[in-house]
This record gives sequence, structure tokens and C-alpha cells, in this order.
Amino acid sequence: MSTTPLANNLLQQLQGGGIEQIASQLGVQPAQAQSAVATALPLLMGALGRNAQQPEGADALLGALQRDHAPPQGGLDLGGLLGSVLGGGGASPQTDGAGILGHIFGGSAPQAASGLGQVTGLDSGRSGQLLQILAPIVLSFLAQRFLGGGSGDATQLSQALGAEHQQARAEPGLSGLLGNVLDQDGDGQLGVGDLLKLGTGLFGNKG
Repeated sequence: MSTTPLANNLLQQLQGGGIEQIASQLGVQPAQAQSAVATALPLLMGALGRNAQQPEGADALLGALQRDHAPPQGGLDLGGLLGSVLGGGGASPQTDGAGILGHIFGGSAPQAASGLGQVTGLDSGRSGQLLQILAPIVLSFLAQRFLGGGSGDATQLSQALGAEHQQARAEPGLSGLLGNVLDQDGDGQLGVGDLLKLGTGLFGNKG
């Protein structure tokens, strides 16, 4: 399976030690972890990309990146972040994988985990765990990529994630999975109601 540009870039950064840590956490062989990560990253990017196609969605996502995921002065420490996530750093908005997934997929997070498991051969428990591990890493990666040293550009973020979504939808294994988890009303179409559900929480204002 080919991966999308942003997803591929992040996958390359996770090669070696990162993949081995994830494999150890999941209790699978590194080769299976590698394949699963290569599928999960475009799924997460594609889901974010569909939401960011709406102007308010892109602005809200950019705000969430600025608020909770802005890279430290020295840049993104992927190994350190992965260690925090694997260590159970759920108390922090930056590392709360389960919370982030709930905001990305809404009530369809279990379907996303189940569908990913069917594509990758992982059981739904492990695939759900993998998504929880990767969700904070994806957002921190996007913050590093699109915030840089400045305030960020919602249009650039929307365009880049839109391209991720389009390419992911072109992948046979991901197209149906993306459609199923993003169509939360079960009507076969992604409408404004679905986008509002996806936008609640992560992409909204926190008190």
C-alpha cells in the first residue's frame, strides 16, 4: 500500500526505534507493526483532512495545534513524545490519545479500530491501542510542520490535509474504511451534521 506524503514522512521518522517501541507495546513483530502503522497514519491524516476541508474546521484544528501541540523550542522530539504516550501520559492534552481519537472520529472510534484491524490483521484491541498511540504523534507532527516558528496558516494546513484525504480515499483498503468511520449518521453521506460532530471538543474551544 502506498502512503500519502505527510503520512509517509512521519512513517519514515518512526522507522527503527519508534516502530520497535510500538511493536513491543502491542506485543507484535516489528514487521506487522510497520505495516499497521503504514495503514493507520493515512487513516488518521485522511480523517483530519476531511474535517479540515471546511474553513471553520481548518481554523479550529490550527487552533488546537497551537494550543496543545506546539513544538518546543528545539523542535519535535519524536522519541520523547512516543515515550510519554507509551508511558500513559493521558493526563496531558498533548498525549491523551483516547481523547484525541474521540474528537477525530466521534462515536465511530470503535469502528475505526475495528476496520483498521480488519485491514491490518490486528485484533480490535491492538488496533485501537495503535490509533491511541499514533493520534498524539500525528498532531504534534502537524504542529511541527505547519506552525514552525510562526502562527501557522489554516489554508496551507487545509490544502495539505485535503491532499492526504484524497489520496487515502483512492486506496482500496482505506477508502471504505474512511467512508464508514466518517459517515456517522449512517446515511452513506458525509454531511454538515457529521462535520459538526467531528469538530466538537478537539476542534472547539476549551474552557
